[in-house]
Amino acid sequence: MERQLTLRMPATLATKLDNVARHTRRRRSEIVRLALEQFLSVADTEGDPRPIDLVRDLLGSTESGVPDLGQRHRDYLLKRLRRAR
Repeated sequence: MERQLTLRMPATLATKLDNVARHTRRRRSEIVRLALEQFLSVADTEGDPRPIDLVRDLLGSTESGVPDLGQRHRDYLLKRLRRAR
């Protein structure tokens, strides 16, 4: 069973839709349906992201060559600041 949906959109969006419909030789309703399906499929798979997922691309590791940098980071930082003077 198919349902009908009526919507209002800004004139600029309607113009873009008309241009794409003309260029792709598709009906406006087909383009809107495809765009809505794509939007909803992405929205379904995303869900509520966990905080770690939001920063995962920022995480990484580097090799400093200093084996105890994690434990003595303050000492190394102070030493470096003193050298910079």
